[in-house]
Amino acid sequence: MRFRHLIFATCFSLAAAAAWAQSGTTESAVTADYVVALVNSEPITNSDLRMQTRIIEQQQREQGRSGVSPAALREAALERLITERIQLQMAELMGIRADEAAVDQAEKTVAAQNQLTVASLRQNLEKEGMSTAIFRRQLGEQVVLGRLREREIDARVKVSEPDVDSALAAQEAANAQLSNQSINIAQLLIALPETPSASELAAAQAKAQSALKRIRNGEAFEALVSELSNGDRKNGGQIGLRRADRYPDLFTAAVHDLPVGGVSEPVRSGAGLHILKLIDRQSVRKAAALTQTRARHILLVLTPELSAAQAQERLQKVREAIVAQQTSFEAAARDNSQDGSAAQGGDLGWATPGMFVPEFEQVMDRLREGDISAPILSRFGVHLIQVLERRRVELSLEQQREQVRKQLRAQKLEERFTTWLAELRARAFIEIREP
Repeated sequence: MRFRHLIFATCFSLAAAAAWAQSGTTESAVTADYVVALVNSEPITNSDLRMQTRIIEQQQREQGRSGVSPAALREAALERLITERIQLQMAELMGIRADEAAVDQAEKTVAAQNQLTVASLRQNLEKEGMSTAIFRRQLGEQVVLGRLREREIDARVKVSEPDVDSALAAQEAANAQLSNQSINIAQLLIALPETPSASELAAAQAKAQSALKRIRNGEAFEALVSELSNGDRKNGGQIGLRRADRYPDLFTAAVHDLPVGGVSEPVRSGAGLHILKLIDRQSVRKAAALTQTRARHILLVLTPELSAAQAQERLQKVREAIVAQQTSFEAAARDNSQDGSAAQGGDLGWATPGMFVPEFEQVMDRLREGDISAPILSRFGVHLIQVLERRRVELSLEQQREQVRKQLRAQKLEERFTTWLAELRARAFIEIREP
């Protein structure tokens, strides 16, 4: 079974919805309200702003972020309201709507994310002061925003083959830098004391120049190392192939412009005078690789007779039986899973990143080998997931191109969305009103 990505998936948490309710706004509460901004003559009220501020504050708490000033929260909330209002107005002009089926699915997703039935979700929100109608309206707005972005941004962003070629060429250029090379250097060392006298330095320099002259006259570097060097004479004085940044800067600078086989002028260090020969130079190309995951799952498909909560309860019992070793995962998958992988004990084979839908893959990626997830909801139903093993694999050239293509597309989408939103805002009439 292979899952395809869906363009819209709601991330509206119950805590964020409760934050809305705690702002003091209800469907009928309009007392002491006032307009804080106009977007193309459509008002944003103080109650709207309070609601959005509480939602952002709650989201930041969930992300472990704190310390943002009330003024900064309010500014961020107003900016979000303005940009969303502009987009919703554009969607209305284009005839983009949220059908009931899409809102129903979004509501089911929120309920499942919060381990609730839809009925329980509505009851909880009602207790907090938020009506089902307003909650569903907000979900509908998120559906509309997703569809608008798909039409105006996603469908128009293309990545050409020359774009991919350029990105790969840039990677190759980076690999050609000295810091991304491995080199092998041999040295002939003429030793000097830590603080040599003038005569000692002159004698060493004369000896080094004599050796260099003999090398350039055709004598073997290795033979002269054996005869003259005060350093390691094994293997012709070779230090060994290693990353360039693991050699002294003095050495890498001396051989930087040398061809393989070239010999440097004598260079001085605290140990003495070095004549260096570049034995080998290799580009260190970081192997393009990715982590593949081999997992298995048990899937229960939701039906009018089987709600998300019921499926989660049923799979929780299955999980407990597996953990207690009353049954094996393979046997439980064959007996319960409603997926084509059931006959193979739920085995999904080796999967690369992006093969499964995000809500499935995110949980799978957090699991350690051998771990079994809690029941999780995806757009296909409710799953138990177990990770069997992981491996790093090198990418083929085509896989590298596809990876670069995805990265470029993500960059272009973000750039295009930012530009598009700025253009929309520039055309809109926006008036910020002070309280």
